Amino acid sequence: MARSVRAQACADLQSHYHASMMTESTESPPAVMFFNAADPSGSAGLAADLASCSAVGCHPLPVTTALWVRDTAEIFDTIEIEADAVVEQARAVLEDVEISAWKVGFLGSVDVVNAVAELLADYSQVPLVTYASNFHVLDESQTDDYIKAMQDLILPQTRVLTGNQSALTQLLLPEWDGEAPPTLDALMQKSQQLGVQYLLVTGIVASEGRVENVLMSPRRVLLRESFELFEAGFTGAGDTLSAVLTAILANGAKLDQAVHEAIEYLDHCLDFGYRPGMGQVVPDRFFWAQPTEEEDDTPSEPGTPTLQ
Repeated sequence: MARSVRAQACADLQSHYHASMMTESTESPPAVMFFNAADPSGSAGLAADLASCSAVGCHPLPVTTALWVRDTAEIFDTIEIEADAVVEQARAVLEDVEISAWKVGFLGSVDVVNAVAELLADYSQVPLVTYASNFHVLDESQTDDYIKAMQDLILPQTRVLTGNQSALTQLLLPEWDGEAPPTLDALMQKSQQLGVQYLLVTGIVASEGRVENVLMSPRRVLLRESFELFEAGFTGAGDTLSAVLTAILANGAKLDQAVHEAIEYLDHCLDFGYRPGMGQVVPDRFFWAQPTEEEDDTPSEPGTPTLQ
């Protein structure tokens, strides 16, 4: 993507997500609550949720469900947080701030799944996006019980379930042993049985160096979009997409339009991704705030702050 496209993307994002909030200086942007693990590397988890939500004009409310010991390459350990502590974090904010949407990411333990599900049930009118990922960081003895708890308690309350084909297979069809992955129809059928309203499958490898992202309802494919396959390895892409989708829904967008805009946003983030350490590439969630070539060539007035 050329720098001029970055400038256009910046203008589009600013006009679409921020114009509606400028009618009154005291008006608050929509608030979005995130249940996810704290990530000190800034790659994924709550770090990705916070940046992505803020980038599209919403106010993030992060609830820490676990602590990751990790760098930009891998997760070394997960430190559990007691379920009561998770609920206390959320309840304190919910009694103060009206939320417009929320996202469930990595919950860390079965106890936390149970506690968060009970909390979600008290606000059934608030749309929930659930992101399927990070099952590999659980102890082998925990994985089956964690997935069963997610199926029984979180998925029935989920408006949109998203993840790549592999993670969704592990969550929805953990006993799958076929040589080929399950079809999208099979994943959607199982999602519907578990109470999920819509399924967004990401990163489906297509022909000629392309990947597809497919939004499905129980009856039909609602959206299918194809993008160029990036050669770099990314961390935090799924959290970024699910977080920004949640935030766009909080802004009142219809689902198909919200998914379209979230996928385009992620594509820009990946296009301008950077490597802060020796590990994987991190999406640039504020790509639109970077100076364009034209801005780079224009000398600043003395005392003028810059974004560099």
